[in-house]
Amino acid sequence: MTLTDEDCLAETLTLNARFEAAAARRPPRGQAVDADVLALLRRNRLGGDTPPVRLPQGQDRVDAGGVKVRAFVPDRVDGVYLHLHGGGWAFGSADGQDEKLWRLAVEARLAVLSVDYRLAPEHPFPAGPDDCEAAARWLVDRAEAEFGTARLLIGGESAGAHLSVLTLLRLRDRHGITGTFRAAHLAFGPYDLSMTPSQRLFGPRLLLSNSDSVRGSYELFTPGMGPEERRDPEVSPLYAGLTGLPPARFVVGTQDPLLDDSLFLAQRWQSAGAPAQLDVVAGAMHGFTLFPSTITAREQRRERDFLAGA
Repeated sequence: MTLTDEDCLAETLTLNARFEAAAARRPPRGQAVDADVLALLRRNRLGGDTPPVRLPQGQDRVDAGGVKVRAFVPDRVDGVYLHLHGGGWAFGSADGQDEKLWRLAVEARLAVLSVDYRLAPEHPFPAGPDDCEAAARWLVDRAEAEFGTARLLIGGESAGAHLSVLTLLRLRDRHGITGTFRAAHLAFGPYDLSMTPSQRLFGPRLLLSNSDSVRGSYELFTPGMGPEERRDPEVSPLYAGLTGLPPARFVVGTQDPLLDDSLFLAQRWQSAGAPAQLDVVAGAMHGFTLFPSTITAREQRRERDFLAGA
């Protein structure tokens, strides 16, 4: 484990405090979300108050099993990155980070495909994981023909990191596919939906995510399940066998309720035989890369370098 960005701690904590001060103006997130609030959260960038920018470089296309993806294809392609967006399995979209994904595509020389998987509560578990699995299987079969390369990478943020791990496990367990995806980039994901100690103990602090919002997201994604059922390895990858998975980079902040999830899974990942890099960002809250800051700029460079070099 590497603790990073301690030199930016004062700036990071100031940003957290500003976010908390503005929290009363934001719609609540969690189980009790009415249709109007849900529509607002889906329309606007996570953590923001306006819709995201859609770039002309992003192309919407429908591929495996009718799964919609948003594709960013630069002039030079040395690999394909299957990106799974965050948003608690209920918010977010494939076109919510066009600027970031296009920059990553150009700088890392990757075709980036962001999956518009189905969202809860209309489509609870296992709909979202099913879509991600279908997109990954299509990419395994078609990447060489479509993009001229079989070098595949996978990753995402928050719920997208969780879905990335589930997708790798499904490819291995259901289809016997290992080694095709060469690396996984996993940013502040929830890997134990029965709640790790850091999730339970974080409390009500009004950062982007807290104990209540995490619990509410699980209720939306897995309605009717209790903690024991959510420990099923098909729901919570922290309880799965992890052999045969690719090298991974985990990143999480010290003020994230999901801190333990990355700490625990990175340790198990490495114990199962694959390299696992773990960077813990000093003072960072959940979803910190959504907001402009020194640590966000640094983290985006680290993500680019990891994916480009994998």
